[in-house]
Amino acid sequence: MGQDTITEARRALMNMIFGSMASQVVSACVRLGVADPLGEAELCTPEVASTCGTPVGTTRRLLRAATALGLAVDRGGDRFALTPMGAMLRSGGEGSPHTFARVFTDPVMVRPWHRLDEAVIGDRTTFEDEFGVPFFDHLKTAPDLAAAFNAAMSQGTHLAAAALPEAYDFGRFGAVMDVGGGDGTLRATGVASRCAVRTGDFFTSFPGGVDAILLKSVLHDWDDERATTILGHCRQALPDHGRLLVVEPVLPEAVADALSPVVYLSDLNMPVNVGGRERTRAEFETLLSGNGFTVDDVIPLPPSGFCLIEATCS
Repeated sequence: MGQDTITEARRALMNMIFGSMASQVVSACVRLGVADPLGEAELCTPEVASTCGTPVGTTRRLLRAATALGLAVDRGGDRFALTPMGAMLRSGGEGSPHTFARVFTDPVMVRPWHRLDEAVIGDRTTFEDEFGVPFFDHLKTAPDLAAAFNAAMSQGTHLAAAALPEAYDFGRFGAVMDVGGGDGTLRATGVASRCAVRTGDFFTSFPGGVDAILLKSVLHDWDDERATTILGHCRQALPDHGRLLVVEPVLPEAVADALSPVVYLSDLNMPVNVGGRERTRAEFETLLSGNGFTVDDVIPLPPSGFCLIEATCS
């Protein structure tokens, strides 16, 4: 192994070691609102500090770190501007990951990751060890975080909802049931006037009378045992000609085929914070076939990162 290779490997490893600190630079920029005053322009450090209510000296250091990470550009003369990546951290922008960044750098989400080794060894989430209750139960006691979490999840749902009508013909169905619809983002894309909202518990039963059931970001929150309970209720609610439509990330069969390491970090976030898992196509096929369904197709939904898994009743 040559010296250049060793040097590059060390640099890459050091970037990983400092990765949690880099994410906290993103977090500070979001929580202090650093990206908002910069907007489309460039500002000097005192102007940014004045808007954010922060000391000039440490604001300059934060802007320097943000620049080194590719979020900003140093224009010289103590003036900074946002890069296209940094501009994504502005609040209120169309499709902005601002809220997503805020949630996934929040101490509540990050603390259990400090015990990832225990999550790999253990049989329950380290979130539950840290906070005494499962993640979704904790959200019930933290309304601000719950609202931010729902908003963050809706950002990905907006992308998937925009891609779904182009990728799949829903016109064949008389009635579709969206199970576990979160804050209703998927329904709010032009079909709300044709919806009826029903409350219930998908671990108990589903109402019938539909031709298709849509599960968007539901199964990955649960282990195979609890996912089996949900799927069993899906099969009971569907007629023999019905369809099950699952919208989730689908892990590639080989790691080398992954577009981003984020899919595998998300998979590890499940035993850390939530308790579920991401799955490959083969794992979905095994899970669904054991619960009365046959996978007919897996349709990518770019740029959302999700796929639509179509399954028929078997």
